[in-house]
Amino acid sequence: MQEGVEEGAFPGGVLLVWYQGQIIHHAAYGHACLIPRPEPASCETVYDLASLTKPLAGVSAAVVLAADGRIVLDDRLERYIPELRQKELSQSTLRHLLNHATGLPAWRPFYERIAPDGGRLREKTLEERRRALYNAIHHEPLLEPVGARSVYSDLGFILLGEMLERVTGKDWAALCHGEVFQRLGLEGLFYMSETGPTGGTSLRHRIFAATEQDEWRGHLLRGEVHDEHAAILGGVSCHAGLFGTAKAVLTASQVWLSAVRGDVSPLPRKWAREFVHRQKFAPGSSWALGWDTPSTGPAGEPSSSGQFFSASSFGHLGFSGTSVWMDPERNLIVVLLTNRVHPTRKNNLIRQFRPGLHDTVVKTLMG
Repeated sequence: MQEGVEEGAFPGGVLLVWYQGQIIHHAAYGHACLIPRPEPASCETVYDLASLTKPLAGVSAAVVLAADGRIVLDDRLERYIPELRQKELSQSTLRHLLNHATGLPAWRPFYERIAPDGGRLREKTLEERRRALYNAIHHEPLLEPVGARSVYSDLGFILLGEMLERVTGKDWAALCHGEVFQRLGLEGLFYMSETGPTGGTSLRHRIFAATEQDEWRGHLLRGEVHDEHAAILGGVSCHAGLFGTAKAVLTASQVWLSAVRGDVSPLPRKWAREFVHRQKFAPGSSWALGWDTPSTGPAGEPSSSGQFFSASSFGHLGFSGTSVWMDPERNLIVVLLTNRVHPTRKNNLIRQFRPGLHDTVVKTLMG
């Protein structure tokens, strides 16, 4: 971790390793912020979790609603969102959506069209922005046939959030805190909405890691969501926007690992295992249902989990420099939170850093 800081992979970070029922390493390295002056990171530093939001909020909501029979994985999306204008997309299923196999592109810069000047974002109402973003995705052409390939898609998970809001009749923050986090016994995860932290979260004594010096919004982001489309949605989305400490991420991850292993968990074992099981319909895909599994990249690059995590492992990455990987066979969780996008997202050294870190953890534990 210290080498990662010194070599510039990230300004700072927190590494938490939980192994067979105990936290065996929980330490902070480097800085939470470099500008206007350096500030050290600590184990209590709050990080923008970026796409860890997808499994910890979005997938957790989906598994709870599926277990309750309120959604059906093999139902067509048109049942939930009849406004979809692409026939193939409307006839794809929730399972395709969670597997990133609908054919939707990974990303489109819709935020630039909805709010060309991010500094004047709130000149449009939140509802106007939400409707514009959802409508853009409803009309977005597919890149390829449904099920042909898994292409990791922010757009798909924004659509998932819209769908689950409709099913429950609740806005996303109320759904997460009331029906997911409370039910699963999770504390410490929250969104930074335009009106303040969600879920009654107190910001007293909380120190946020800074992210990018953002050109679109014209200022340094700290305690404000980094992802532009999450910002369009008021800071609260299914695909990005959660904030939390490494300990909060660990607690949310333990719920999943315990269920998959068959240990005591508020998540039903059957459903947890279904969601972390690699799906078969998209050839060559490593994706389960919202969770990723270890794989070798097309150019032979190792999985972000390294080379030693077992085949039953599952995890996820976040664009801001965050990740969690879990190995049910070893009863192991590795949480890595960094702000590698500070002060610019143009630093991609963490791609080489992550596999080596996970290899080091496993070799240290296994001898």
